Amino acid sequence: MRIARIIGTVTMNRMVTHLKPGRFLLAETLDHTALSNLGEQTPRSHPMPESLIIFDQLGAGLGHIVAVSEGGEASMPFKPQPVAIDAYCSAILDEITVTNS
Repeated sequence: MRIARIIGTVTMNRMVTHLKPGRFLLAETLDHTALSNLGEQTPRSHPMPESLIIFDQLGAGLGHIVAVSEGGEASMPFKPQPVAIDAYCSAILDEITVTNS
């Protein structure tokens, strides 16, 4: 599971009929630098090579910080129906505390 910030939405021209209601969002995963300075919205120490497209049923919006499940775990909410989802918004996070050990 990774933590990400929602940076946009994805619009498709066709509906996948077997998906539950929800929407696709564009997200940037956060590294230690970005997580340590969430209030200032500090960017990652190194840019992501690609953005992440996640499926959301929780109502996350632009700027929200979310927990993202990926791979096989991302399709678990749809079982037993097989779906082509690689990243799923598992939670909208209210607060994150980062401690340096």
